[in-house]
Amino acid sequence: MRWGLVPSWFKEADPSKLQYNTSNCRSDTIMEKRSFKVPLGKGRRCVVLADGFYEWQRGQRTNRTQPYFIYFPQVKTEKYPTCRGKAAAEYLIYHGFCFQSESLAAADGPEDWEKVWDNWRPLTMAGLFDCWEPPEGGDCLYSYTIITVDSCKGLNGIHHRQVSAQEALKLIHPTENITFHRVSSVVNSSRNNTPECLLPLRLLGRKELKASGSSQKMLQWLATKSPKKQDTKTPQKAESDMPQ
Repeated sequence: MRWGLVPSWFKEADPSKLQYNTSNCRSDTIMEKRSFKVPLGKGRRCVVLADGFYEWQRGQRTNRTQPYFIYFPQVKTEKYPTCRGKAAAEYLIYHGFCFQSESLAAADGPEDWEKVWDNWRPLTMAGLFDCWEPPEGGDCLYSYTIITVDSCKGLNGIHHRQVSAQEALKLIHPTENITFHRVSSVVNSSRNNTPECLLPLRLLGRKELKASGSSQKMLQWLATKSPKKQDTKTPQKAESDMPQ
């Protein structure tokens, strides 16, 4: 399943040649865009699950942006491991993460970090999906878009749009049951996949974290092992006109 809807009527042999950004779909113009009106008419609605999402707030007096992590409030747990002085563990425990063992308080790699999310309440977002078949035959490509609505009051200062909460058989509307905190600019790079991307700035002493030794090794490994490709743009400039 690909994020960024490829319309079933798209005629090119390569779906990456779609010239418009279809990652998001505005709820107020959904019936005006053929790319979204067609799958909606076919009943191709879905719920998109995610740990949360990032938005960048632009300063009033400067072009510098501040990233925020936005997610559902979490249910607290009484399963407390030894923190070993780790700010990451302290924060994750406070927000209701369920660790598998005490050693995860000092998790030092992606395999360990994934286990930390055991009890995380995923964010649910309304979406549309479609099925595109290559003109010359081949496997079908399923893709989706996330429906956005006007931001709730709490998010207005960060971004004027937000993803909508999905509730069966109800109209799409913005949810107030959402929380967020400022995070480090480490998240500005799509190559970074570390706990620093989630930690609030107040736990970091409002200082930008440098990548740890293990993170540096991971970044070096990615740089040498991964095929070269164009840098992915951050979603702070994601708005664009959709195909008709």
